[in-house]
Amino acid sequence: MACLAAYDVHRAHLMGRAEPTTGIVPFAALAGQVMRQEPYASARRVFWVADNGCSHRGQASTGRMAAAWPNAVLVHLPVHASRVSQIEIVFSIIQRKVLTPADVEDGDALAARLLAFQERCNVTARPFDWKFTRAKLNDLCKRLDAHSGHAGLPPAA
Repeated sequence: MACLAAYDVHRAHLMGRAEPTTGIVPFAALAGQVMRQEPYASARRVFWVADNGCSHRGQASTGRMAAAWPNAVLVHLPVHASRVSQIEIVFSIIQRKVLTPADVEDGDALAARLLAFQERCNVTARPFDWKFTRAKLNDLCKRLDAHSGHAGLPPAA
């Protein structure tokens, strides 16, 4: 069972789905689920911040997203920088509050538990008090580049 989710950082709104596995097709289904609803369907631009998971990494994924949803902009985080993604905070909460203890009977029960959490989250959650600035991101990218031997690349915008 795979939990795929998008998180609107301005509204603290979680949009997710439980799928049998990850991959391009489940990720595209999540994108469609989000992009077909307002305010995303009519927005001028919708930024999707993604890690480098196999279903949404590289230029091919950026092209697929742009072809399917012209107002969607897929932005990839630097490798090993998932801590700058707010959905990772949400996944951490899910790990602690939904998946522990792991006492579900089967995949359907797990999916129901995940979706119930999503509903509750969307009623009670408030945006995170996010303090990660562009300057901090640039500093992180420089440190990651120095550590990985990619020094000399242009800084993140």
